[in-house]
Amino acid sequence: MHYTLHQLQVFLKVAQFKSITKASEELNMTQPAVSIQLKNLQNQFDIPITEVQGRQLYVTDFGKEILEMAERIVNEMSAINNKTMAHKGYLSGRLKISSVSTGKYIIPYFLSEFIKNQAGIELILDVTNKSKVINSLENNEVDFALVSVLPKKLPIEKIDLMPNKLYVVGNMERKFKKGIYDKKIFNELPIIFREEGSGTRVVMEKFIAKNKLPIHKKMELTSNEAVKQAVIAGLGFSIMPLIGIKNELLNKDLQIVNLKDFPIKTTWHLIWLKNKKFSPVAEAYLKYVKTEKHRIIKEKFDWFDKY
Repeated sequence: MHYTLHQLQVFLKVAQFKSITKASEELNMTQPAVSIQLKNLQNQFDIPITEVQGRQLYVTDFGKEILEMAERIVNEMSAINNKTMAHKGYLSGRLKISSVSTGKYIIPYFLSEFIKNQAGIELILDVTNKSKVINSLENNEVDFALVSVLPKKLPIEKIDLMPNKLYVVGNMERKFKKGIYDKKIFNELPIIFREEGSGTRVVMEKFIAKNKLPIHKKMELTSNEAVKQAVIAGLGFSIMPLIGIKNELLNKDLQIVNLKDFPIKTTWHLIWLKNKKFSPVAEAYLKYVKTEKHRIIKEKFDWFDKY
């Protein structure tokens, strides 16, 4: 047999997402490249390791056995690399973070320098919706999570990372007069929502319920980017975090509708399980964030207070 470590890594991602498309996005590879690596691995065996039923990809029972061994091999290789880096005096190991989807606009800035200065660290960053983020934290699958809505029942500790503001936004087709509009304007604004489980959706619904707003729900979309593009296309308005629409505001693709009691203000939190036993890498990262967060905010998010 002549399977490679890269083939095993690709197989692990395909099995994790049950999708060549999603695996290719995670691995920063093209779909054909992922398919070729999976096919080359399959050619080592006479028994199928995956199968497709309808449009869904599944790992076979035999494939699950190979998957367990592949995971051990990949982990052992990672451990060898970490040991080598440690002997050279470098901090080494994995840093695992799960972030809500809108957090992708800020978490890279709180990681960049730390990762660049620590060549032995392997970063695993999962960007998904709030429900999945909390599940991964609860199952102790990650070191940290980035959220704007704190879990109610999970015992956690946290750092308040930076402020979050949400505004009502629309495209440039409709002209709004200067001044602050009353919230009754929601009678005539078709609103686009994020999906159930989204932190932005939770904040929106709390605000709507508290103010008894007459919301006309236009549609529901499963990502911040999808909502943004729908608003730009003129399909409706939405309540969106400022952090994700900077370029669209500068390019005049979107406009903020000035309404009473807006923006909605929340906070981005970096959270972890209470009594979590940190690895040296996770402990070093927590120290880095505590020390550097104010400098990073000043350098990277100075535009934020202009709105």
